[in-house]
Amino acid sequence: MGELTVPEGGFWPAPEVPQPNIYPMEWRVETEKLAAIYQKSKTTLWNPADLPWDGLRPEDFTREQRLGIMYWFSVLANFDASGPAVFARATIQAFEKHEEDPVRKCFFSITRDEMNHEECCQRTIARLWPGGPLDWTPADDLERAAHNNIGWLYHNGGRYWTGYTAAVSKYSLPVLFTSFMMGEMAASTLFRGMASGTGHPVFGEMFRRIGRDESRHLQICMTILEKEWPGLTDEVKSLITRQLRAGFVFLSMILWEPPEGFWELPPYFLPNHRVLMDKARDAGLGVLSYEEQAENWRQAMARIRAIVERWGIAFPAIPELDLDGVAVDAIDPEDIIPVF
Repeated sequence: MGELTVPEGGFWPAPEVPQPNIYPMEWRVETEKLAAIYQKSKTTLWNPADLPWDGLRPEDFTREQRLGIMYWFSVLANFDASGPAVFARATIQAFEKHEEDPVRKCFFSITRDEMNHEECCQRTIARLWPGGPLDWTPADDLERAAHNNIGWLYHNGGRYWTGYTAAVSKYSLPVLFTSFMMGEMAASTLFRGMASGTGHPVFGEMFRRIGRDESRHLQICMTILEKEWPGLTDEVKSLITRQLRAGFVFLSMILWEPPEGFWELPPYFLPNHRVLMDKARDAGLGVLSYEEQAENWRQAMARIRAIVERWGIAFPAIPELDLDGVAVDAIDPEDIIPVF
């Protein structure tokens, strides 16, 4: 066995690691509740491939109904398909900023869950409309309307992604997690309603499992925010108020209908969107009516309002839902952080 080498004058100190950087590695735990949520997430894993996909038969639907379902899942994918990439980037950010270990692990668990949710969109579309969302040739006006709407939707998704990648490194945890909380509250609301509204067993089980994941994500967000919100400066509180309005504008595309602001859409988008959503509703997907969607969204925003006002954060005006609050200027892509 060789002898230990001790240099004269002592060991040389290693150079400081330039920051931001994932090194030096550490596993600091400050929030035991977050660590417990992460451990629980490992016991509730599920595999989208195990859903009873053989029960989702194209022949059970008309062509228009299949188109409607494909369209709804394509709209959902604008949010769910961004989830893995958004939270993967946030996970890297958490490592680089040396957030406590449970924060990093919870980000990872959300990334994994969001990949499952994206897979549900992928598998549903592949079974009912091969080539969807966009790699197919429309055969009539209804199909052309769906194809064109999806193209415009993903144009806006690209603007959101560009804004997010620029914003994620400059916002603090309270701002980021308020945005994430907004998305998870919206997702919990959506999938709870869809699970109870659909009559199809595959969709019912899918929405139930996704809803359970989103509820856990919301619990993660709230645990972090309860630690981060005390002592916020007025400037940060103002940023959070703006993020809440941005979240409403962005998420209303899937929870309700897109309000003015942020969305770049042709004038025929919304009328055609309503027709296609009617086709999905007619297929038994569980899509709520316009009024039911508005009420669900209103209730979700009321819950968010109660949460943020408890910490002295002003709630933005949401005139579309008849909710009063602080007026917020027009939203641009760099304001948009929330995800599903």
